Amino acid sequence: MDSESWVIPLAEAGSADERLIGGKTAQLARLRRAGFGIAPGFSVTVTAYERFLRDNHLPRILQMELGRKPFEELRWEELWDAALRIRNRFSAAGLPADVHQAICRAVRDLGSATLLAVRSSAPGEDSVQRSFAGLHESFLNVVGEAAVVETVRLVWASLWSDAALLYRQELALDPLRSRMAVLIQEMRTEDCSGVAFGRDPRTEQNEHAVVEAVPGPCSGLVDGSVDPDHWLIHRATRQVVTYRRGHRDRDRQEEPLLARQDLESLLSVLDQVESQLGWCPDVEWTGRDSRLTILQARPITAARQEADDKRPWYLTLRPDKRRLEQLCHRVAEHLIPELRALGDGLAAEPLERLSEADLADCIQTRQTHLERWKRIYWDEFIPFAHGVRYLGLYYNDAVHPQDPYEFVGLLRGEDMLASQRNRSLQALARQVRESAELQQALQEAVEDSPGGQVAEWAVTADRLSAVAGGTAFVAAFQRLLRQFMDVAFGGHRLSDEPTPLLQNVLELAIQSACPAASEASREEPATQELEQRLFDAVGAERRDEAQGVLRLARLSWQLRDDDNLLVARLESQLLRALQLASARLKASGRLNADADVGTDAVTVVCEALRERAAAPLVLSAARPSAGHPSRRAPGETPRQLVGQPAAHGLASGNARVIRGPQDLGGFRAREVLVCDAIQPMMTHLVPLAAAVVERRGGMLIHGAIIARELGIPCVNGVANVVDLLQDGDFVTVDGFLGIVTLGAPEFNLEFAEHDT
Repeated sequence: MDSESWVIPLAEAGSADERLIGGKTAQLARLRRAGFGIAPGFSVTVTAYERFLRDNHLPRILQMELGRKPFEELRWEELWDAALRIRNRFSAAGLPADVHQAICRAVRDLGSATLLAVRSSAPGEDSVQRSFAGLHESFLNVVGEAAVVETVRLVWASLWSDAALLYRQELALDPLRSRMAVLIQEMRTEDCSGVAFGRDPRTEQNEHAVVEAVPGPCSGLVDGSVDPDHWLIHRATRQVVTYRRGHRDRDRQEEPLLARQDLESLLSVLDQVESQLGWCPDVEWTGRDSRLTILQARPITAARQEADDKRPWYLTLRPDKRRLEQLCHRVAEHLIPELRALGDGLAAEPLERLSEADLADCIQTRQTHLERWKRIYWDEFIPFAHGVRYLGLYYNDAVHPQDPYEFVGLLRGEDMLASQRNRSLQALARQVRESAELQQALQEAVEDSPGGQVAEWAVTADRLSAVAGGTAFVAAFQRLLRQFMDVAFGGHRLSDEPTPLLQNVLELAIQSACPAASEASREEPATQELEQRLFDAVGAERRDEAQGVLRLARLSWQLRDDDNLLVARLESQLLRALQLASARLKASGRLNADADVGTDAVTVVCEALRERAAAPLVLSAARPSAGHPSRRAPGETPRQLVGQPAAHGLASGNARVIRGPQDLGGFRAREVLVCDAIQPMMTHLVPLAAAVVERRGGMLIHGAIIARELGIPCVNGVANVVDLLQDGDFVTVDGFLGIVTLGAPEFNLEFAEHDT
């Protein structure tokens, strides 16, 4: 096949089929042919992309990654994982020799030392019907043949990013039929750049045009790092309706960036582009007058579509370093310290001294705090979690590891609140293990309690204190409750229910040691080795940048775990105040004795506290927590459940389904932990488990990462698993294939593990 099928110069692309060169390139090629200022460049065609896929057997990989379960059932974390694995495959795959040669020849024609922009140009991109703006990768200031080839692969891979896949699903497009061309052009950077809209994109009216400008390159405007000068201009009269100067600390210039003749020139360009292409344009530009270069032209998205368009949300899924750095500073330096201090302050308040009216005020204040921090959790804490995903992309693009999750080893050893709690539990277990008398006393205290529950912690504490080592154990356990268990889980305060934790400590003590790490776990490279791999890959000139990415990701991983527990502490403190209110109302006959008072009862409880003469309040009674009815149809026991392999290994054991706090104390060593998702409140159970099975999918969720660290098999993304499995089901967990088998295994586990 002729090399021109792989590469088409922009100067020759004016009549090329958009299906071959993509929407972005097609628009610019038409404008270039019409005489507009367009930087020289070339298109790497859809045909080249298809050849790359075929020669590297990638269609089979894509089908496998996206065919594990129906697309609409994939959680976002699972989709991100698939996108990461696909990107890793693309990055490691070689270009066919003739495609590689054609691209390198085209780069040499532009000048091997020329700064280049490498951008996506998918068929249908920048069209009237649909916009993919920002969903695919673009790279600026790329120099040299090797760098261009590498970025072309990454642009191709961005067709399969989580955001791009979700957007195509919204448009009812089959992702497996998607194709990608790549546009490569000389970089053009003038003293001033910006965007211009043929009409105000916020309205349906064509009366006004909008122009925005920033000093230097347009990238600062596009990524939001530079505040632009802004003009609203009447199209017919060319009069400026409003002007707002951008706030730029380092720019002391008082005059507008664009003079009247510059605005006139841009308005003329907008009119000509609209006449040429047939739609009202959104134009990205750089330079003035004769040096004005159009960087991109696309139709303006209709304002009426924006309310239903989820693309802005999909764009937030892309880890953005500048935004992450801003969040890192705000979360680490301000929000987490404020949240921690608020929890400490609420815990120290002597609620028992409050009048009923003051207690009502206190409850409502605590509810307000909780609601505020839940909003912050969704708006800032969750986006900051993308710091870990940014590290994944950064590490993989630089190092090209065979294992796309090798970067997770860089997060080992972060001192999270849950880790501190788990170490305290292990220390308590050692105390029990080293004293047969204490172990016996703890065993008897648990067994003597009705239903395995300790009726009164004070009674148990006295009982334990009477044996050797008991006083120290009780003091350490009370310290654990105070420091780490003042959290809410499933509507319960864990500090009020010490029995499950005592049972967990006893189980840890009886088990002589945590499960031995598997061979795969022991063979994982040390954190320092992974750091060195990254530093070697990026080179000395980018070492500081790499260290910054590492710091950001590690803080993201640590604080994204801590924030769950700190917000749960606020809920616990709200429950504490509600419990006191409930006790007072019940004692005075104003609330039924069996009422279950939760956070959904704040309003009515506060009204009852303030209005003593009101009729007694009646709330639903607490439901007994003895077991969970099976949701499996009689006689319908599934043989195999399929999910995502999240941690390698094979293990069998009895299932223990954890649905809420009432199930924590029943977990026994070498059982298979089955749950919706491992929460920070329950990570101390994982070292006891033979394996982990979760409904929630993803390689970066708590269960998956902890299981990999401990060498415990983990399968997640198993739909409805907490309904399909029951306590006591004997299951085999295959962490290599992502399969959970019910019943006795049909192979020898020891032999299978040795064989792998």
